[in-house]
Amino acid sequence: MDWDNVAAEDVIEALREVEWSTPPRSFGEFFSRFAFPRSFSKWKSRLKCNLYYYRTNYFILVIFVLGVALITRPLAIVGAALTALSIAFLNDSFAATFNEKFIRTIRHFSPHLAAKMRPPHMPVIRGRSASRKTVYVCGKPRWVFVTLFLTASLVMWFSSCGLLWVLYALLTSLVVIIVHASVRTPNLKARLNTFREEFRAVWRNYSEL
Repeated sequence: MDWDNVAAEDVIEALREVEWSTPPRSFGEFFSRFAFPRSFSKWKSRLKCNLYYYRTNYFILVIFVLGVALITRPLAIVGAALTALSIAFLNDSFAATFNEKFIRTIRHFSPHLAAKMRPPHMPVIRGRSASRKTVYVCGKPRWVFVTLFLTASLVMWFSSCGLLWVLYALLTSLVVIIVHASVRTPNLKARLNTFREEFRAVWRNYSEL
């Protein structure tokens, strides 16, 4: 795959739609074969490739740095957990899986309430939903829960006086991610994995027609 032709918006869209359950890459693979890029175009291509390929590792890295920075502030840790959940909700696969499992659990206690949490019926055109981009969680648009959890996390950070520590931790994790993605050389496994996921995406879109 030629990452030079992939825009940043395409990478963000791919991260939003990719399967969330992909396991992280091994520790040995994550910390091996470092080299500086030879040009600015090579750096941009490598950065986009590694951000997509090591996405799960980077997400875990952010959570780890936040946990270490806020280890003496339990309320701020809860706020960081809510922030992580909000970020995870931005992924279509995670939001859909969470919604399905949560409703399934509620159904054991209140089938009537579980039925109300179902997303509204959408008209279908040629096998595709008219509102394909709309993702629902517990019967509400996804952005409702993202906004709610982010607001709650900000309140907890302010209450625990840990907002400055959170900003430091996020900045530190962001710098570490950019440095790692810039110097980690894409290996053959990353390229083959990208081609395989591209094929699955094309096949999934074809099957929906």
